[in-house]
Amino acid sequence: MGTKQRLPDRKSKITVREVARRANVSESTVSRIMRNKGLVAESTREKVMETVRAMGYVPNRIAGSLASLDSFLVGVVIPSLSNIVFPEVLQGVHAGLEGSDLQPVISTTDYNVDREEAVVRGILSWKPAAILLAGFDHTDATRKMLEQSDIRVVEMMDIDSTPIDIAVGTSHRRAGHAIGRHLISRGYRHFGYVGHDWNADRRARLRYDGLCKALAESGLSIEAHAIDDGPSSVGTGREQTARLRASAPQIDVAVYSNDDMAVGGVFHCLAEGISLPDQFAIFGFNGLDIGKELPQPLSTVRSNRYLIGKKAIEEVLASPERPSAPTIIDTDFEVFAGATA
Repeated sequence: MGTKQRLPDRKSKITVREVARRANVSESTVSRIMRNKGLVAESTREKVMETVRAMGYVPNRIAGSLASLDSFLVGVVIPSLSNIVFPEVLQGVHAGLEGSDLQPVISTTDYNVDREEAVVRGILSWKPAAILLAGFDHTDATRKMLEQSDIRVVEMMDIDSTPIDIAVGTSHRRAGHAIGRHLISRGYRHFGYVGHDWNADRRARLRYDGLCKALAESGLSIEAHAIDDGPSSVGTGREQTARLRASAPQIDVAVYSNDDMAVGGVFHCLAEGISLPDQFAIFGFNGLDIGKELPQPLSTVRSNRYLIGKKAIEEVLASPERPSAPTIIDTDFEVFAGATA
């Protein structure tokens, strides 16, 4: 599965001389700031870094004759290692790399796009063979650096936007729509939503949008929300389920931003003696192992996270040179009926 779109010219390389000229400082000043060496006035540092970000400049840390050598590094930038979703992606990446000469360099961003920008600049300075990132949410400077690089760039987990080079993942908007259609077909009419911070998890918001579209097509809507402004967790899911139930007792099914939150909802119901799904139904997303092992297997959507990582690196190995048109690889999803909805 793929789409075609002309990409901007990525071959022009921004040099330290061009950065220095635009910032009206010496080349040595730019070099000191990029290496974080020596004393530089804070106002000068800010001016240079503003220019660096605007131009998408990436320093070259491989000096002299080494600069012409092929790199065997693959940068892998993910939001978190504590979220089980991403270690499964990494397992797929490692499986795809087996038998190749490439070695992964893994960095985390804590769901912070500014942190991602710094990580990407550092990785690109070592001239990797490719870089893999989670999702499409980048700062303008990050996007510019990636577009101007001549390496393979894989944006994983999501295919709901146009990629810089390659996108591997599932349509979260379509997954949310499928959840809505599935639950409507099972007779549910009073919907609630339990979620976490959408600013840090754009894909959860896309699923919510798809869910709302499916409900609207049947003349329905989300009647109550319980959304925490922090990250997802089992504990947060439990707390927000209690809040939802207290504020909207008419709700007969709640869709959760992910399985962590949904498992917390199940624990709340077990503690309160609420029968699932007769008195209240719960539906998650991700297909985590913990959901399968509940006394009543969690109703959810299973995403192919291992396959996402494996396909991402296989695409890089199949074609080291970036083509002129972006590629989208849909790893799809599966609606699992389970026993909680």
